[in-house]
Amino acid sequence: MSVDIVDPRIEAEPVGWRDFCRRAGLPPVWDYQLMRTEAWLARNPPVLAIVHNGPQVVGALSVMVCRTFRDPAFAPRPPRRLRRPRPVWAEVYLPLLSGYPACVFDRSMDAAARRASLRHFERELVRFLGVGTLGVVYRAMTPEVGLAAVGRGRVAREIDPTSVMRNRWSSFADWLATLSPRLRAIVHRLAGDDTLHVTTGSERTDLDGRELATLLNAHRARQDARAWAEGQRSRVGGLHLDTRSPVAAAYLDAFVRRRDVVTTEYRDLNGRLLAFNTMIDHKVSSAVHHWAAVPGGEGGRKELYVDAYARCVRQMIEHGRPELTAGRTLLDVKGELGFETRPLTSVAVPRPLLGR
Repeated sequence: MSVDIVDPRIEAEPVGWRDFCRRAGLPPVWDYQLMRTEAWLARNPPVLAIVHNGPQVVGALSVMVCRTFRDPAFAPRPPRRLRRPRPVWAEVYLPLLSGYPACVFDRSMDAAARRASLRHFERELVRFLGVGTLGVVYRAMTPEVGLAAVGRGRVAREIDPTSVMRNRWSSFADWLATLSPRLRAIVHRLAGDDTLHVTTGSERTDLDGRELATLLNAHRARQDARAWAEGQRSRVGGLHLDTRSPVAAAYLDAFVRRRDVVTTEYRDLNGRLLAFNTMIDHKVSSAVHHWAAVPGGEGGRKELYVDAYARCVRQMIEHGRPELTAGRTLLDVKGELGFETRPLTSVAVPRPLLGR
């Protein structure tokens, strides 16, 4: 077994990568060209670790390379090419798809093989990042991957679960009938609201990536500020642990053009963008993905998210997808819509324990 770490910005797509994505049923955020766009425009760029068993790809990790300083420049040089060592750490994490693990294995990999491959990955990571490596954090892992990452001296804890809706309905009307009268009334009212202009579909070429990114990043900034005020963010040694980068316009522009991405836009009659949603329409696990809206105090409509979720549920049911996921926030609201939860674990490994 071996592990290679590749930088999507400067290295070609690994041989066998597309076949592995197909076999593992990976969502589109693993597409190598999308990863390249993300990496060039991210403050903490992702690299891709490939696990090989002989010539075959049997596992992969999407790894953010994070730095302890604020640098406004995009696409910093890879750490192994820096002239002077600087402190860095790695996060095995999918910042653009909350609730999905950034570590995946082929079905042929048993528990012992998964554990061994992660130790191989950690040793290769130290060689890749250099002497400034502080450690690695496996974020939002499934229990199976979490068990492979844990060990003596490693810090593991269960985090907020992700929301999952199993497809158990034969029609959209059947799902609608399970909602409370209040939610059903909202769905029906918004469906007939002639003050809204709603467009939905896949392979969207009519959207402005810059407009979408502006709304999305403003929405995320408000969420982060609210979470910080409520004490839900943490600091270690004065370091802010939110390592996500703003979502780039170029990334969204490429993302919404995909066949497996359904995008819904909400505009008022003057053409102002009020909200948008992207859904990953995947045959293994569909996902309510990006959501952003103008705040109610700035002319937005507070209940549009209900319509967006209803459209995603309809897509899941009518296209026969086995499940729909919806991230790790607002679990009580999603529970009203019929979502359940799936446990997730995070594991932190300091430098002295890497590879052991």
